[in-house]
Amino acid sequence: MADARAAVRGVLWASLCAACHAPERVEFPAPPPPAAVASAPAPAAPAGPVAPQGPFSRCPGEMAEVGEEGPFCIDRWEAHVEVPGPEGDWRPHSPYQPVDNLATPFRAASAPGVVPQGYISAAQARSACEAAGKRLCTRREHLLACRGPQKTVYPYGNDYAPKACNEGRRGHPVAALFGALASPALLWGKALNDPRINQQEGTLRPAGETASCVSAYGVYDLVGNLHEWVDEGREVFAGGYYVDAESNGSGCSYTTRAHGRAYHDYSTGFRCCL
Repeated sequence: MADARAAVRGVLWASLCAACHAPERVEFPAPPPPAAVASAPAPAAPAGPVAPQGPFSRCPGEMAEVGEEGPFCIDRWEAHVEVPGPEGDWRPHSPYQPVDNLATPFRAASAPGVVPQGYISAAQARSACEAAGKRLCTRREHLLACRGPQKTVYPYGNDYAPKACNEGRRGHPVAALFGALASPALLWGKALNDPRINQQEGTLRPAGETASCVSAYGVYDLVGNLHEWVDEGREVFAGGYYVDAESNGSGCSYTTRAHGRAYHDYSTGFRCCL
């Protein structure tokens, strides 16, 4: 665990990504000119390390210890991606851009207040965790961390509370962006990776910003915000995202198995475990 500590310093309509399948390629009209948000800058780098969970925690400061059926460590906040800076440091990659064409290595990082990485595949998420000295969480670990010791349905309890987590957004974000051009072909196509989607109002939030969406273990956004890739021997993501966190299971049990390891869109994110 000490080595790991040293290594980690420093998204049809309400459920598009919940049950979608890879479509046949269809040509569609060009999107409208980029909105002002398209040029939004990458998020600021984390200010510094976060205090450990407690004096006896064996986990790095940015991780929480889940002390049952384990124990194991899990990132408190959804991960963002870092790339090497010009001075040998690590700097945040824009969370609104895929990592497909990065010419440099990249790693996962977890910190409050930083916009988490969307547009990432299961394979890329796994690599990012490994580069940080961690690993992709299993479905079981994600579920345990979300339900807490009391095995609740939601991270905050058994009764659904609207707005407690970032989910249930009214209106599809791709339709909102493309307006009249938002045909079914567009909604199922490459537009799902348009970097402007998650920059619209009422979509993706910085990690931990929804303070009420926290489990008994102190882990944020395990429901809503972004789907999170998990390791189940096949490609699975868990927890739902800011449009839907109910159609494929309520709260912590939300699970989607419709995509391959190379798939990504605006709704797909991740976090790491140890």
